[in-house]
Amino acid sequence: MKDYQEAQHRTDVSIGESVRIIRELQELSQNELAALTGIPQSTISAIEHDKVNLGVERAKVLARALKCHPAVLVFPGWDVNKEIAA
Repeated sequence: MKDYQEAQHRTDVSIGESVRIIRELQELSQNELAALTGIPQSTISAIEHDKVNLGVERAKVLARALKCHPAVLVFPGWDVNKEIAA
C-alpha cells in the first residue's frame, strides 16, 4: 500500500447523469425503470437531462428501484473529505 496514489478528480457528474449511469449499470431502459417506479418515462428522461428536479420523494422511489441509497442520486459529487476539512 505504500505505492498507493489517490485517483485524480476528472469530472463532475450531475444528478441526472448519476440517475442515467446507475440505470444503465442495472441494464434498465427508461421504460423499464418507469414500469418499476410508476414515474412516467418522459419524466425520467427529463430528470436524466437535468430539465426536472429530482426531489426527495422521486429520489426515494428511484433509489429503491435502482437498489442504491437516495444520497447516491441526490449528492453524486459529494466528497466527505472536503466536508471534514471545511
